[in-house]
Amino acid sequence: MKGIILHGGHGTRLRPLTHTGPKQLIPVANKPISQYVLEDLRNSGIRDIAIILGDVLPEKVKQFYGKGQELGVDITYIQQDRPAGIAQAVGLAENFIKDSPFVVYLGDNLLKGGISKFVKEFQQQNYDAMILLCQVENPQQFGVAKFNENDKLVKLMEKPKEPPSNYALTGIYFLTPKIFTMVRRLKPSWRGELEITEALQLLIDNGYNVGYKFVEGWWKDTGTVEDIIEANRLILDDLNPKIEGTVEGKNCVQGRVVIGDGSVVNRGALIRGPALIGKNTMIGGGVYVGPYTSIGNNVKLKKGEIENSIVMDDCLIEINGKLIDSLIGPSTEITTNMKGPKGHKLIVGESSRIVL
Repeated sequence: MKGIILHGGHGTRLRPLTHTGPKQLIPVANKPISQYVLEDLRNSGIRDIAIILGDVLPEKVKQFYGKGQELGVDITYIQQDRPAGIAQAVGLAENFIKDSPFVVYLGDNLLKGGISKFVKEFQQQNYDAMILLCQVENPQQFGVAKFNENDKLVKLMEKPKEPPSNYALTGIYFLTPKIFTMVRRLKPSWRGELEITEALQLLIDNGYNVGYKFVEGWWKDTGTVEDIIEANRLILDDLNPKIEGTVEGKNCVQGRVVIGDGSVVNRGALIRGPALIGKNTMIGGGVYVGPYTSIGNNVKLKKGEIENSIVMDDCLIEINGKLIDSLIGPSTEITTNMKGPKGHKLIVGESSRIVL
């Protein structure tokens, strides 16, 4: 089998972070979201992988993953000039897929437990396509499955106002080359996109064998800041403690904490897990790092408190107060004004959001 990772989209709900790179490279627990996807494919025995690039700094994706050797895969890059739907992106990979069955995996999706067992089931069954479904509270925001009285899949609907069920498509699709014929028959939807739900519906309507499975663990579509912070919490919940750096005080670390090589936790600091500290990072005395926080590499956290947050690489934080539920982009400085009148000094980019 082959794999396709969709790495496009403008990530408007994640601006300003996505002004400087694709949303799939935003780290969760110090690892880019799409790396979890790539490793899931690899761990399922799929090593021939195409990454469909969007128009938001695609060179950053190529620079980060290269040809894939370091992760044990072989990567082919395919350019999608503009966001025109999942089905359109799948169609671009027809020459890469040739006659092989394949998995399409949205690069901003995370799935607990991975897809390994589903890959085996798809290979063992005589399916022309297979989808993964997850029960959600807000199905009107997703593609949704409809079943008949015999639990047979009969219809797929994209973001319906009145959902026929609360089972959403997860953004992971097991397909055969038969899907390409259906993609060529599609016309743009009201969103101006070629919808994968419509291509799958054509398979169903034409009598092809389209199966479905339910995911048993959690599934996250990391399209918003809140989703990313929640995904960080979910991954840190499975954290195994490991101290590779230097901890100067006996009581500086409590609970499940990982501290990377070259990092230093000064005496008087407190890190309460689950928490993840990257490499070559300094946690100053008196600093508090609370549960469900990921701190990247080469960070200097000199003063302040932080909890339930993500701090990316090369940041400096020196504040009098506390940060919560925050997503801090790379090479950011957050400091408290030590001189002059007290107040907030802000330099804010386009489409930013600030809560003070």
